[in-house]
Amino acid sequence: MIHIALAFVFGAFCLQQQSVLPEFYWVFLPVFSVGTYSAIHHSRFFGACYVRLSLVILSSFMLGFFWAAIHADIRMSDALPSELQNKPITLIGVVASSVEHLERGERFRFDVEQVLLDNEQESLEKIRVPRHISLSYYPADSQGFHATAISSKPISISKVTKFKVGERWQLVAKLKRPHGTQNPHGYDFEAWALAENIRATGTIKTKAQHHKLHSFVWRPQYAIEYLRESVKQRIANVLQNRPYTGIVQALVMGDDASITADDWQLFLRTGTTHLMSISGLHITMLSGLAFLLSAFLWRRYPKLVRMLPARKAATLAGVIIALVYVLLAGFAVPAQRTLYMLLVFAVALWSGRQVPISRVLALALLAVVVLDPWAVLSAGFWLSFTAVAVLAYAFAGRVGQTHWLKAALYSQWAVTLGMLPLLLFMFHQASVISPVANAFAIPLISFLVTPLALMGSFLPMDVFLELAYFALEICMQTLTWLNHAPTVVWQQHAPPAWTMLLAAFGMAWLLLPSGFPLRSLGLLGLLPMFLLLPNRIAEGDMKVAILDVGQGLSVVIRTASHNLVYDTGSKSSAQSDAAKRVILPYLLGEGVEKLDMLMISHDDNDHTGGMNMLLANIPVLEMRSSMDPTRIEAYPQLDHQHCEAGQHWVWDGVYFDVLHPQKDAANMSDNNRSCVLRVRSRVGSLLLTGDIEKLAEQQILMRATAMSSEVAGEVSLKTDVIVAPHHGSKTSSSDAFVSATAPHLVVFSNGYLNRFRHPNAHVLSRYDAIGSKVVRSDYDGAILLEFISDQSNRLNQKPGYQMTRWRQYDQRYWHDLYE
Repeated sequence: MIHIALAFVFGAFCLQQQSVLPEFYWVFLPVFSVGTYSAIHHSRFFGACYVRLSLVILSSFMLGFFWAAIHADIRMSDALPSELQNKPITLIGVVASSVEHLERGERFRFDVEQVLLDNEQESLEKIRVPRHISLSYYPADSQGFHATAISSKPISISKVTKFKVGERWQLVAKLKRPHGTQNPHGYDFEAWALAENIRATGTIKTKAQHHKLHSFVWRPQYAIEYLRESVKQRIANVLQNRPYTGIVQALVMGDDASITADDWQLFLRTGTTHLMSISGLHITMLSGLAFLLSAFLWRRYPKLVRMLPARKAATLAGVIIALVYVLLAGFAVPAQRTLYMLLVFAVALWSGRQVPISRVLALALLAVVVLDPWAVLSAGFWLSFTAVAVLAYAFAGRVGQTHWLKAALYSQWAVTLGMLPLLLFMFHQASVISPVANAFAIPLISFLVTPLALMGSFLPMDVFLELAYFALEICMQTLTWLNHAPTVVWQQHAPPAWTMLLAAFGMAWLLLPSGFPLRSLGLLGLLPMFLLLPNRIAEGDMKVAILDVGQGLSVVIRTASHNLVYDTGSKSSAQSDAAKRVILPYLLGEGVEKLDMLMISHDDNDHTGGMNMLLANIPVLEMRSSMDPTRIEAYPQLDHQHCEAGQHWVWDGVYFDVLHPQKDAANMSDNNRSCVLRVRSRVGSLLLTGDIEKLAEQQILMRATAMSSEVAGEVSLKTDVIVAPHHGSKTSSSDAFVSATAPHLVVFSNGYLNRFRHPNAHVLSRYDAIGSKVVRSDYDGAILLEFISDQSNRLNQKPGYQMTRWRQYDQRYWHDLYE
């Protein structure tokens, strides 16, 4: 059973790594394998048992692969046609989820029932709009929504929500296909949207007419969501937006959207993230309490016992309570895993059989992937199943009773070591203080905070919620104190995949029962993960990553021993910015531990949005910008200088020159004061221009002409690669500037279907006229450039860089590709 489940899951996982879906006729391969197995089943030739086992594993693998492929094909067919993107569409449908509050509005899932176009009713067969979409609503009067630029405290929302779960509405919205940023070591929003069956996202037009058609549509899924929303609102009303209200909501109903970015960072650093939402431990605890209480009460009534034994009645009660709790949690993957395991145990108890934990885990694993083939894309899937498997393995084969305290300490030790390879591979970091933090947090959260919060949520007694919050505050204060330890988190580069397998084998050897010889040699399995470093950059070479941060800019330049970040993208809310989503994961995955320089071109949100998050999470030795010094007052220890034309320095044989702004730029617009940086390696050059416009471009050209006169020779602005000024706005990239720079490659850093319509068609035509190759972050994802010495390139007169377009390089079947 175990090998069948693992092969099936591995098949589904392999399908999710494909760039295109397989042809349908390949689905007959599993049928062929099953037929071959049947033919060999009764044969007695030598080795037939091994052949049968191989065929079983192969058939299970292919069944998993094509099971996932069939589901993927069905879901991918429910897509928004490209020609309908960003066009007003009148929809009739039902609010399908509890409303998530944003800083300036709200967001919810919407089930489309009907589409109206040009005031004429049309069917979904004529106008193909996905049935499950996500909509955002930003009211014209958003005074009830308080946005802040830096604070990450919960947002106090006093305005009444316009939309409620279960309501049927007619509304007008602009939709687009799911599209996220694509970067190395980054989050794949498009994969998440596919797994959640969100096939389009959109914004409701504020000025259009919206009509509520029905107050509630009675369907089971909407009734459950209505209950979830009611519980969430009750917790908010009782706790009145206290700092940790979102955590209580997460523990009760699995909604972690209100947990602040600072709190998530604290949980990550202390290794307690798994406790701050509905976890398997919470469900098992609640089901166990229901089992014990039901058995105790059932035995008090002999008539009931004669009808149904107490153990079977208690088993049924425990399963029902677990099912209700899992539904209240939104049926997340860790909750599903626990529910299926409890169901297997319940069937075993009901029938009087004993089932090995390995088989229970295998059945739960199989059930999760059969019902949701995209579960294998979730980090929670691998973390939850691996944690249970490690505990089962660590306590297997032990003889005799173990004292509960010793067992608790050993379980922390086992989980910490057993999960280490997976954490380093997936997140490139692991908490050093996790065993200590979990030693007190697990009992406090699981046996005190969660039960009290549940009782307070469903009983009209506010005191339970108050007590739960008081206990949670003690837990949070202790975690905060631990977080101030000198060394809290081990961080490193992203290791190769094969090193994780070797490390997992080493941890399995290390956790063998006492008495096995040389168990400590298992630690050697970890060494490749730590010792295999990324390829070193040679003297005079450089690597450049023009990251995909949406409508904004962020560039990382690395030389042999120095690192520079130019701009930090945008900040969309107090909870989300480009540094958190893109820049820091990239730096961590590449093994960058410090920045020698942070350069901010100018003070616009799409260039400075991630600055505070970046400065708070990685050491920065020097900063240069054109910003007002008051913007840097929060960092008195930071060595800050104004950008000024003529500044230059050399790192590892790579030359850096600031071309703009000049000393007299104080009266210029913020865009025209952008720091312009030219970087020259021994094989190629790069020009970063910020948001300069034609006036600044003219000044740069005039200064180059003046310098040419001074040195009695031409000072060339020609460059191999340029990041287009102002994202390709029509106010930039003048004919003279384009001709003077004459780039071989021009990169436009802009958001998908951005409201500014960047890049401008006239700008594109100017670069096309001189033969420049054009790439765009919205179509190509991150643009990775390697300026490396290659004698063959110089002999063949090829450009001195190698380019990787990340969306194509890391393509999956759910990614849209653009020509």
